[in-house]
Amino acid sequence: MAETELTGAEIVVRCLQAEGVKHVFGYPGGAVLNIYDEIYKQEHFEHILVRHEQAAVHAADAYARSTGQVGVALVTSGPGATNAVTGIATAYMDSIPMVVITGQVPTAAIGMDAFQEVDTIGITRPCVKHNFLVKDVRELADTIKKAFYIAATGRPGPVVVDIPKDVTQHACVFQYPDQISMRSYNPTSKGHGGQIKRAVQMLMEAKRPVIYTGGGVVLGDAAEQVTALGRLLGFPVTSTLMGLGGYPAPDPLFLGMLGMHGTIEANMAMQHCDVLLAVGARFDDRVIGNPKHFGSEARRIIHIDVDPSSISKRVKVDVPIVGDVSKVMEEFIRLIQGGGDKPDQAALKAWWAQIELWRSQDCLKYDRASAVIKPQYVVEKLYEVTGGNAFVTSDVGQHQMWAAQYYKFDKPRRWINSGGLGTMGFGLPAAMGVQMAHPDAMVACVTGEGSIQMNIQELATCTQSKLPIKIILLNNGYLGMVRQWQEFFYEERYAESYMTSLPDFVKLAESYGHVGMRIEKPADVEGALKEAFALKDRLVFLDFLTDPRENVYPMIPAGKGLSEMILV
Repeated sequence: MAETELTGAEIVVRCLQAEGVKHVFGYPGGAVLNIYDEIYKQEHFEHILVRHEQAAVHAADAYARSTGQVGVALVTSGPGATNAVTGIATAYMDSIPMVVITGQVPTAAIGMDAFQEVDTIGITRPCVKHNFLVKDVRELADTIKKAFYIAATGRPGPVVVDIPKDVTQHACVFQYPDQISMRSYNPTSKGHGGQIKRAVQMLMEAKRPVIYTGGGVVLGDAAEQVTALGRLLGFPVTSTLMGLGGYPAPDPLFLGMLGMHGTIEANMAMQHCDVLLAVGARFDDRVIGNPKHFGSEARRIIHIDVDPSSISKRVKVDVPIVGDVSKVMEEFIRLIQGGGDKPDQAALKAWWAQIELWRSQDCLKYDRASAVIKPQYVVEKLYEVTGGNAFVTSDVGQHQMWAAQYYKFDKPRRWINSGGLGTMGFGLPAAMGVQMAHPDAMVACVTGEGSIQMNIQELATCTQSKLPIKIILLNNGYLGMVRQWQEFFYEERYAESYMTSLPDFVKLAESYGHVGMRIEKPADVEGALKEAFALKDRLVFLDFLTDPRENVYPMIPAGKGLSEMILV
């Protein structure tokens, strides 16, 4: 670019333009007004005004999850930054590429307890991939370039850029670097050839193999390669909550989700396999249960991950492979197709026979003759009405697990939820971010009456931005997952889990200018969903009154092992 002297605020806007940013989610305040003034003057990207900074970050997060691009949020100093922390931590736990620009008090006022001052760098340090405090306008362009590079490469994550107000006023010659090189940051992308060959040989020797996929398959754009590998070998495949869609759920090789609320066949196969290929997963506590129980069965483990710190962190592995999962999978496929060895078909047939016995228990069955609406039925009908083609966001709780269990995701980046942090209030702003990224797509937010109220003010954002989201409220009158744990483990002492003063959600939706529907009978579920999705230019809030005593099964109690499931 030609050398031009610009203010810091102008530089921020020009940097975002150079990065190809199309949408910025934010909320203005004194420390960022110079930036907002420059946003007002430009037409290269759209700013979406949210009603709370947490929602801005969740929306940017979901924008990134659904597109693979870096999400961008902009908030002011002090409470603006602290309101954003929950969203930043959510993105950090799930490895989402995001740049969050925060305002800060003028540099001379830092540390003086100035109005709306907080130590944003100190507060966010534990929950970001990296953060920067820019004290010199001459460092601003390079810093923003570094922020986008760090956020998007290696194991992705959120990066915070904290900019004092006077830095946005100062001017300097603007030059945006074409590329960035950081001596201290060089993520590995190509897996070790020797380890890959060793892993392939181990797969060929397997008698009871399992491919275990995680969020890294989705984030690393490796779904196509993992699907090809699974079908090439004929091996069973299971997925974490974050990995859903990385392998097509309708495929008979897919065993369903594993872990605390995983299927019998997925959990038992995981526990009793002799060779485990873990791809972009981290052996989370909600996935393998008690590590001692998981380690009680002898198995050889191959672990592929772009982040070396995730390997052997909770479970010791035999063949570690650090690298980009899509590139490593391509090398696996190349070696297998070019080699003479094949899996032991007789052993594989016997293994599948055992898996089908576990599968025959039909662990996701429920009472389909119920006179009250079963939440599982709503999700199944949502899948049917949308043809499996919707983007589905969720909040956190029972409704999240039912969505994961009963919506058969067959494409990556369609299932948008808070896995690692488990953030209530994520679903609606996440749906906003997805809808902005995919304006013509069907977007459904599956939520509960507790979660939806945590960011329900964003119905105003949906009105202003004309976002035709469909909200699927599975309303059971309880903080459902809390109530379930209290039933199982606290002798039915339902301490503060009953929602006794719920609003009329239909009237509430209508007060924001949206369409509201209340559905009380199972016979009306399908028709209501069809009517809602036929309204392509309106947000529709569907309040499904569901069975208040329904629980999520299977369930592994905390501290128990994969084979210690509660089934009914």
